[in-house]
Amino acid sequence: MEFHIKSETVHINLATADALYKTVTNRFRLGQGFALATLNLDHLVKLTGSQNFRNAYVKQDLIVADGNPIVWLSRLAGKPVDLLPGSELILPLAKLAAKERIKIALVGSTDATLKKASIALNEQIPDLEIVVAIAPPFGFDPKGPEADTILAELNASDARLCFLALGAPKQEFFAAFGRITAPHIGFASIGAGLDFIAGRQTRAPKWVRKFALEWLWRMLSNPLRLGPRYLRCILILPKLIVDALRLRRS
Repeated sequence: MEFHIKSETVHINLATADALYKTVTNRFRLGQGFALATLNLDHLVKLTGSQNFRNAYVKQDLIVADGNPIVWLSRLAGKPVDLLPGSELILPLAKLAAKERIKIALVGSTDATLKKASIALNEQIPDLEIVVAIAPPFGFDPKGPEADTILAELNASDARLCFLALGAPKQEFFAAFGRITAPHIGFASIGAGLDFIAGRQTRAPKWVRKFALEWLWRMLSNPLRLGPRYLRCILILPKLIVDALRLRRS
């Protein structure tokens, strides 16, 4: 599945969970890093308005679908992909890391959240080795001197998988930067995933997710912040639907 945005084309190049896990395992065994992005409608809005974000996104090695609208558009285009939200990839990827004896790092959120997330992950995956957890300061520049310092610490820690909980577009900027400075590390952008694991944020109930209404549940929980974001997402849907139909015909 592909999306044409201004001068760039963003490809969802891993359509299934099985393909993702096989690719990540192979990169672990070959000593290769990666940047994993989880594409959703909010990302497409940001990509449309930012050349810098587009530049960072095309440097992501692995891209999966995060959000039911992306999955529905892929089916409309005749190129179906699985729903793979970033927050739901943490445990499977951490289990792969433990199985392959890969050390991991956590970057983002707050010190309190990282501490609780580390405890929760180790309770569920006893063999998991978390070697560093870094909460960047407020106003963190993912391409500035502080990013250099964090990447130096990651390199020194011997971590090979780093979960980035910085939010878009910071986490994708940092991952693209990290691919140059720390090419042996896999950077997985997972948004608020660590907050969910730590219990600092609550996901929508399963029945809400089953009916693809998590976006509505989230918006009602914080309408002032999320209302405008989801409105922008809705406004780009007509063009995306037309593009998907054209892709199907071609």
